[in-house]
Amino acid sequence: MFRHSKLARIPRKGATIAKSYRRWESTSAEPPPAGGHLPSVATSAYLRTTRDSALRTPGLRWIDDAFLGPPSNALAGRETRKMNLYQAVRDAMSISLMKDDTAVVFGEDVAFGGVFRCTMGLAEEYGRERVFNTPLTEQGIAGFGIGIASMGHTAIAEIQFADYIFPAFDQIVNEAAKHRFRSGGQFGVGALTIRCPTMSVGHGGHYHSQSPEGFFMGAAGIKMVIPRSPIQAKGMLLASIRDPNPVIFMEPKILYRSAVEQVPIDDYEVPLGKAEILTSGSDLTLLTWGTPVYHCETALHMLQSPHSSIAKHIPQSVRSAKVELIDLRTILPWDVETIEESVKRTGRLVIVHEASKTGGVGSEIAAEIQKRCFLKLNAPVKRITAWDTPVPMQFEKFHIPDSLRIVDGIQIMYWIKLMKCEYVEGRAFWSIAQLITLGDPEDAT
Repeated sequence: MFRHSKLARIPRKGATIAKSYRRWESTSAEPPPAGGHLPSVATSAYLRTTRDSALRTPGLRWIDDAFLGPPSNALAGRETRKMNLYQAVRDAMSISLMKDDTAVVFGEDVAFGGVFRCTMGLAEEYGRERVFNTPLTEQGIAGFGIGIASMGHTAIAEIQFADYIFPAFDQIVNEAAKHRFRSGGQFGVGALTIRCPTMSVGHGGHYHSQSPEGFFMGAAGIKMVIPRSPIQAKGMLLASIRDPNPVIFMEPKILYRSAVEQVPIDDYEVPLGKAEILTSGSDLTLLTWGTPVYHCETALHMLQSPHSSIAKHIPQSVRSAKVELIDLRTILPWDVETIEESVKRTGRLVIVHEASKTGGVGSEIAAEIQKRCFLKLNAPVKRITAWDTPVPMQFEKFHIPDSLRIVDGIQIMYWIKLMKCEYVEGRAFWSIAQLITLGDPEDAT
């Protein structure tokens, strides 16, 4: 807890604090009614909606050797096409099937296009010997993929929902991840990629809205990727398919149709293991991946230009905070160097993810950054996550972190500096609902 002269007034303001807290919490499940002007996924500044911006995506690497245009304009012959995320995933698989005769795509219902239409038309285009359905057995899908990958095929498997990857856990962790190690490098299953839709969809409940990436953090030998956009989805899926290690490729299902970009039609890759800095800043590092990238974007807009319904809770001193937003992209192995360098500059780290707090990816990141950046940290690492409960059907929107919870977390981290408080015994600080009753913390002495 914090000790501060103004906190002495808190016991006499118990009713005010409780009332303020209820008022704040009552709006934390979704933006205030008048917040419709805030950015949605479709209008996100982080989506590349023009040909030029798409072709100049940082880290994008062309695979073909064709020379297009003079050296002064090497991108002149490149074209893009408007795609949503599931179309970009399909395009990546189509390129793989076209260029690699050993590539096969399989899973439940993939021959007719899959639940989310990611494989639509592939069976007709490349034949049902290469794009085919499997029985409803996730363990069998993973095991079959391991087998054919070890025999020289490029295996692109689909688990229909990430929630059902757990029956395949033994095959992935005890077979795919260890195959090269236990054979002394003689055999590998690097040509195995397992795709699965992940994260909240708003009404998926216990079995269709989980984010299970944290369960695989200790599985040495595999990689794990979660893209946020169509350009990333295509480029990182192609990179995953060609990576010498087995890869779990998780696709945020709510972004399948809502995230739309101009996507290069040629063969390209976006590198694995490298985070992307979306917004530069010097006061705080905000780290996330997948769908929460867009919640964080909205939170930053709300922080800088709050609507009148919440403006009184956000003092000017906090609105000017310069936040560095980073998309992790590759979850395993994660880009520790980029995050470390950022936190050493900003002195603060807030991690946002849709999985529950306990055992989540944020736990591993927080532990490592706390060790590497200990002398540079101005505040404890904070995690804003889903609650430690099963994903509820009716209250799913209350379960995952939303923009107001992120605004709340950023303010608390920033106010630690301004209030000049004493952090005692590692206990949690006052909630923003309590702090707003004290006035602007810059007035604190």
